[in-house]
Amino acid sequence: MQGKDGWTLTTKEQVRLELERAGGSFLSGAQLARQLGVSRNAVWKAVQALEKEGVPMEAIPNRGYAMIPAKQGLSASGIYGHLSDPQAFTLHVHDTVTSTNTLVRELAQQDAPEGTVVLANAQTAGKGRCGRTFYSPSRSGMYMSLLLRPKMPVEETLFITAAAAVAVSEAIDATAQMHTQIKWVNDIYLQERKVCGILTEAALDLENGMLRYAVLGIGVNLTPPAGGFPPELSGIAGSLFPEDGIPDCFADKLAAGVLSAFDARYKALPSHDFLSRYRERSMLTGRPVTVVQGEREQDALVLGIDDGCRLLVRYPDGREDVLSSGEVRIRPHLGENH
Repeated sequence: MQGKDGWTLTTKEQVRLELERAGGSFLSGAQLARQLGVSRNAVWKAVQALEKEGVPMEAIPNRGYAMIPAKQGLSASGIYGHLSDPQAFTLHVHDTVTSTNTLVRELAQQDAPEGTVVLANAQTAGKGRCGRTFYSPSRSGMYMSLLLRPKMPVEETLFITAAAAVAVSEAIDATAQMHTQIKWVNDIYLQERKVCGILTEAALDLENGMLRYAVLGIGVNLTPPAGGFPPELSGIAGSLFPEDGIPDCFADKLAAGVLSAFDARYKALPSHDFLSRYRERSMLTGRPVTVVQGEREQDALVLGIDDGCRLLVRYPDGREDVLSSGEVRIRPHLGENH
């Protein structure tokens, strides 16, 4: 059997995919065999192989097979059960990886289809902006990367990141009943603390200047890590819930909410309809910041977000600028000279 765009799946992978999409419901061996065009014995062998790999399975005579969703951490079966369009995604869920972005890039180079997602409960080498690492301790966050194959020039990649920021903010608010904001361009804040970082990495087609593919990485702090955040992050980072305060199956629901919300925004990306929501959720407009560009730092006042999702700022001498890259730090109010 082939997945989207000719991506070949083994019988074991096909069985796992169907059971994950069933969201914990039972599928009979005969039903799986018909759906996949294989023998019932092949289905049984695939289930046996999945059990040996530690996949939580349940088998009941006359009912069939089901995957057991996890109460804590991520499970593909739980995520599929909450997706608005399960057919839009192919999920690969791991406990610990080096980097979900790295794994998706490897899959992209093997011609994996758009909609391929790698999710993990922990990363040992998570990626952040500007070559920094993204702190990704075990069992306190939700980390995912999504493969995209948009037909757009590389300079428009910023729109993917901005649309994702809106989708993540909306998904957190809907799933956790919270009110989050966006700090330009790729961070989600809750009560003045960073709870999510977003990183988009792109591969360029040198012949036409268009994207070959993009990898959208999203990391959300669900609870504080054991022992707290490291000193360099303790004044910035926050989490959605206190330690041991995360509801059952929340990671699955949030992952599905993020993917579903982004899928809707991505399909409407050419219209840029996410911009109004981005502006509404921006936490920087009207606030004094420090603009960091390389070794240079300048105080400025944020005026807003333009139609290219760039940051509009005014410096103390009255000059105005439009930022498409760089970093800004929030600082106390400057005074009335702005």
